Amino acid sequence: MFDWNRSCSYDNERKRRFHAAVRSRLKKLAAELGLSPKSYDIRSNRAGMARSGEITLHHDRAYIQVGQFGLHSGQGILIRTCNGRKDFTGGANHFVALNMLDDIPALAAAVRAITGVGRDSPLSADRRAA
Repeated sequence: MFDWNRSCSYDNERKRRFHAAVRSRLKKLAAELGLSPKSYDIRSNRAGMARSGEITLHHDRAYIQVGQFGLHSGQGILIRTCNGRKDFTGGANHFVALNMLDDIPALAAAVRAITGVGRDSPLSADRRAA
């Protein structure tokens, strides 16, 4: 199990593992939400050595970004609505704990509650398009 709250600043190997682990979890999140592969991108910004960088799942209607930016508060997953994959500002910011990456069904429920996107959500763009 990855220790999400152990900083990866100034530790390139830990940062590499952090990014790989988050990318893997975000792929599982997309599957849990029932997102079609063409409806989202996953990208990674490693940033400078003093930061964790960010890993982003950008769906047509949801923007989910993971980083250690809220390490002291325990909040490190940003979830918000967006209007397409060129919208980088989107709706209101909502934050949940990094350790939710260890409970993908709970994280998916939070994403659905905040954005209305995902399996079993009446607002899901993927369901309306089907």
